[in-house]
Amino acid sequence: MTKLVRILIPPKEWRLPVIILLGAICGLGFYAMVESKAISYLSDDPKTCANCHVMTPQYATWKNSSHREWASCNDCHVPQDNVFKKYLFKAKDGLYHATVFTTRGEPEVIRMKEAGVEVVQSNCIRCHENQVTDAALTASVEDHKELRTDRKCWTCHQEVPHGKIHSLSSVKYYGKIDEEHNETVPAWLKKYLKDSDNKNNK
Repeated sequence: MTKLVRILIPPKEWRLPVIILLGAICGLGFYAMVESKAISYLSDDPKTCANCHVMTPQYATWKNSSHREWASCNDCHVPQDNVFKKYLFKAKDGLYHATVFTTRGEPEVIRMKEAGVEVVQSNCIRCHENQVTDAALTASVEDHKELRTDRKCWTCHQEVPHGKIHSLSSVKYYGKIDEEHNETVPAWLKKYLKDSDNKNNK
């Protein structure tokens, strides 16, 4: 044990530079956590998804949908089998999102990856199990389960719950977003909305 401690402790002449370096690393790490609102990602608060402006359309459209009364972002987009699977998926997905956003590699049109598609599909069925298994509740479309086959739920239900939101240029719901997340709206879009309002008021 003492041998290991001796290896880890730097020589006397290096101690001050090492302490300064470790302090700088810890300080930068803490600053990055605060600036990126990292702790908020442990919660199920949908506002977390609007921490970066790329997700503002998705947050705004969900907030103006009927799903907001029953399901948060995580209820649909994160596995609900068990707590370990949930947080493992959030960590993996979050690391990918952080990397893409930090390197400015996000696409204008956001599409789910295959893993996300499977999670959302299983969560649709989990919440709407009666509708996809009980023919009496789906009489208008005969037996929903048979008709669905291997298609995804949103093949038919295309506007649930995000409406016709396909890109950053889809601005229909931006005016309805709460003030707290007004900062996530890009400057060019704020100007566009302001100009549009001015034209409409004339």
